[in-house]
Amino acid sequence: MSCSCFGASTVLQKKHDKDAHQAKEDEEGPSIAKTKNFSYNELRVATNNFQRTNKIGRGGFGTVYKGILKNGTKVAVKPLSAGSKQGEREFLTEIDIISNVKHPNLVELLGCCVHGPNRILVYEYLENSSIDRALLGPKRSIKLDWERRSVICIGTARGLTYLHEELVPRIVHRDIKASNILLDKDFQPKIGDFGLAKLFPDDITHISTKIAGTTGYLAPEYVLGGQLTMKADVYSFGVLTLEVVSGRSSAYTNYGGAQKLLLEWAWELHEEGKLLDLVDPELEEFPNDEVIRYMKVALFCTQANASRRPLMSQVLEMLSKNVKLNEKQLTPPGFFEGSGRLSGKLSKNKLSETSTSQQMSSFPITITQVTPR
Repeated sequence: MSCSCFGASTVLQKKHDKDAHQAKEDEEGPSIAKTKNFSYNELRVATNNFQRTNKIGRGGFGTVYKGILKNGTKVAVKPLSAGSKQGEREFLTEIDIISNVKHPNLVELLGCCVHGPNRILVYEYLENSSIDRALLGPKRSIKLDWERRSVICIGTARGLTYLHEELVPRIVHRDIKASNILLDKDFQPKIGDFGLAKLFPDDITHISTKIAGTTGYLAPEYVLGGQLTMKADVYSFGVLTLEVVSGRSSAYTNYGGAQKLLLEWAWELHEEGKLLDLVDPELEEFPNDEVIRYMKVALFCTQANASRRPLMSQVLEMLSKNVKLNEKQLTPPGFFEGSGRLSGKLSKNKLSETSTSQQMSSFPITITQVTPR
């Protein structure tokens, strides 16, 4: 009898503990062991109920808010769009890939929150926003001299070098662009938004995957064949460097009376020996030779044939040291028109070198359009 009562008591206690745990989970959300778990209420208070005035940006899967935790720490809070399967994948991917990755040029993921339908990522807060807000378009928030722009390019290259060549397994970011490079109080760049990132084991040459990314930054072999390598990030970095130097968006806009991509215009100026015409008019003083070198490095990064593009460690060396570039090795870039059609100076022979015989239509595409400011 006593044994029976003891057994019943144990069952009741377990049920009580389970109910208590469920109540706590309903309040705070299920735990994700890889990172710090914030409660929904904690983040709601930190952002003043996700007040619009605290909005500091918007990504492909949700708005980003500035928040202040109880201890005074400033954070960037990113709720993902409710009910979005793609947002759910981004959420889990980001936690899985960067929860334990630390580098001065990578945005730090501080934690997350899972509460009912809510999926929220919490990052370190960076005072000077993203490159596109600080630099691109007519309403610039910050005046960036050449020294700061050089630091942005080199720091971003250093972060990508770490992802590509120092981590095991390596990481391909897949969405390097101006809005994903954030600036801290000292204007040091940090790569953010790893929702599209892919782990890249050492024993494979490429990953066949659906196409995702942003118009103007996508490498031609990736769009045509869906074959992803780290050279896709190198291509995107090249476009980003041209944006930093020129203060112009990578997307289609009016250059010299015609609608062109920034990369298309840069190559034309290179062929004419007029690369300095690309430099941002707001840059009052800058070292001509160094700025030209940066633009030529960008053109090496965006060559149509992926195998001709340098590794990010080589890019970092070319940017940070006054090295003489072998321009005889430089070939035309590859880029795409809005319809996805291959454009630019590519011949059929050059296209075949990229080993992308599959048609674009055989791969699902998730592409963000960039609107020039």
